[in-house]
This record gives sequence, C-alpha cells and structure tokens, in this order.
Amino acid sequence: MDLFKKCADFTRADEIKALGVYPYFRAIEENEGPVVQIEGKKMVMAGSNNYLGLTAHPKVKEAAIHAIEKYGTGCSGSRYLTGTLDLHIELEHRMAKFFGKEAVMLYSTGYQTAQGIIPTLVQRGEFVVSDKDNHACIVAGNLMARGSTAELLRYKHNDMNDLERILNKIPKETPKLIVSDGVFSTGGEIVDLPQLVQLAKTNNARVLIDDAHSVGVIGKGGRGTASEFDLVDDVDLTMGTFSKTFASLGGFVAGDAKVIDYLKHHSAALIFSASPTPASVAAAMAALEILEAEPERVEKLISNSNRVRKGLTEAGFTIIEGRTGIVPVIVGNDELAFKMWRRLFDEGVFVNVFISPGVPQGRQMMRTSYMATHEIEHLDFIIDTFIKVGKELGLI
Repeated sequence: MDLFKKCADFTRADEIKALGVYPYFRAIEENEGPVVQIEGKKMVMAGSNNYLGLTAHPKVKEAAIHAIEKYGTGCSGSRYLTGTLDLHIELEHRMAKFFGKEAVMLYSTGYQTAQGIIPTLVQRGEFVVSDKDNHACIVAGNLMARGSTAELLRYKHNDMNDLERILNKIPKETPKLIVSDGVFSTGGEIVDLPQLVQLAKTNNARVLIDDAHSVGVIGKGGRGTASEFDLVDDVDLTMGTFSKTFASLGGFVAGDAKVIDYLKHHSAALIFSASPTPASVAAAMAALEILEAEPERVEKLISNSNRVRKGLTEAGFTIIEGRTGIVPVIVGNDELAFKMWRRLFDEGVFVNVFISPGVPQGRQMMRTSYMATHEIEHLDFIIDTFIKVGKELGLI
C-alpha cells in the first residue's frame, strides 16, 4: 500500500466544502481587532484569542518595527548558540518579575513549549499525570515523554477525586509531574488549583500549569491561575504563549532558576530551534508593559464576556458556564454546527466551530471568545445575531 493512500482517501474536508459550510483557513484581509475583513466583507470577530485587543495597539506595532530596524528580521540561530539577543534576556527578566518567579525562559512557539518541558524533566521510571482535556501541545509533550520510557497517566477532566485515585496508584517516593491547563482552551473552565496543589504536596508531585488562556484573563493584574488562587509559590512551573494576550508569537516557562537553567541546557526544543524573532519579542514586551500599566483591560475583557454570557443564556442557549474570555455555545452535532457557523458568517459574525473528534459527541460547539476592545455595539450585535440564527435552526 502506498504511504500517501490515506491522503487520497481523506475526503471529509472536500465534502464540507461542497456544501458551502467549510469554516477553516478563512483568510483575514484586514484586522482592526474587534472588526475584521474576510472575503471583502467587514465582520465582527468573536473567535480571536486577542484577549486584551493589543495586536493592533500602536505601541505594540511600533515596538516590532523598531526591533526590526535594530536587529533585522531574524536571529539565524538557536538561543543556545548565536540566537540570543539582549532583547530575549530583557523580556525573560521582566516576565519573571511579572509572575513572581526566579526565572523565565522563552521558546519559539507556545505549542513547542510543552514539548520542551515535559520530556526533558520527566524521564525513565517517572510519571506524567495529565488532565484528559489538556491542550494538544501538552498531549504531544506527554507522548514524547512516554516515548522516552516515562509513564503517562491521565485523569478525568478537572476531577480531583480521579486525580487522587490516579496518584494513589503511584508510590509516593516516585517522581511525578501533574500537568493541567489553567483555563481550559475549549470550554473556558478554570482548573481546581487549590485541590490539585494539595494533592501534589501529599504525593511528592511537582506542578506544571499551562496559562495560555489565563494570562491577561484571570489573577491579580492578569497574572494567571496561580495568582488567581494566591498559590504562586505552590505552582512549580507556569508555561504559556505570547500569541494571545501578548499579541505576538512564542512561548515561555517560569519557575525556579535551577529548573530553568536545567531546561536551557537539556531541552531539545530550545537547543535545536531558531530563537524567537526580534519583532515578536519586542511586541510581547510592549504588550506586557501595557498590561502592567492598564490592568483595567482585564476587567473590561471579563465584563464583555459576561455580557455575552448573560445574553445568550437568557435567550435559551446552552453554554458552558465560566468566568473567562471564552463562551462556548453547545450545538450538539457536526452538521448543525457547520450550518450555524455558515449562517453566523453570512450575518457578519465570525466564530470558531468545534466538531468531533476535537470535542466529544454531543458537545459540538460555537467557541466564542472576546476582547477588551469589543464595544457594546459589537457585543449586542453578536448576541442578536446568535438569537436570529438560533431561532432559524431550532436551537432556541
């Protein structure tokens, strides 16, 4: 059998395209933040992770341009060799101070960060204990660790009783790492961090929290999950991305200086990858400065999300309750999800559609997310459009 036969046999995307409801890889032609242009049409964006609305902020754009003028467009090497700029080191120091940790290290992408941390720290005979709903980057990191003969166990989503059951299977003296999203990227739920930390303490486990959807969203001044629960000293490692709140590209991990130094000298994802570009680092640093100077943006983000959450609930939609920037609207099957996405698109609202197997059967959804820069008229337009389309399709 030919290696590429599976490619020829994959027809699902073509079938959805033929129906005119294919929602993926839509090119954005202009981006103002809350409003974008797609296929020549202005649309209200209700699917971006640009939580604080900083991708179009003048200071962020200016910082990126200035960095290119000073350093060029790329670093042409890994951090380990010729790819470290003083800009990288400055951002690491400022991020460490922001998170209240000894040290921070940058990775080239957020997705790569988990693959750089987990298999580097968890080795033969040691355990990764992971939430079943963790982001795909963590899943990939877990599999890489298991490939190097570490053990992998998964517990039911945000279920601390099941986590305890899993931990009880492992001898207490055996090294182990508990890994969880802080804010889960699909449903927007927040991890039960106090209970998770308590279980870690009683079972000789270290804790890694992925704050990709938490920074700029929860915690004091948007400092993430550990800050939200006053557990900064109890979370060993916090990882995240610059592609959401920080309006850029790249990843980071914050923790004790000795752990970060070990990763610097052993993490293949760092040593063998080109370092983050000057423009992306400068943009992230400018975004951090804005977050520190304007923490009210976090409050505005949550206020905006709550307005939509309340409006959709009162209209009769089934949503996953939360208090973050993510408001998922349950649709229930793939066909209906595609139809709803198309109708929302036609009416001028862009959302993300999640179908099986990316989500369990019956949990297919319109995953909406909001920005601090959405205005009331944007939010009410989103609510009104959902109501119009929801009635058409018999969802409400």
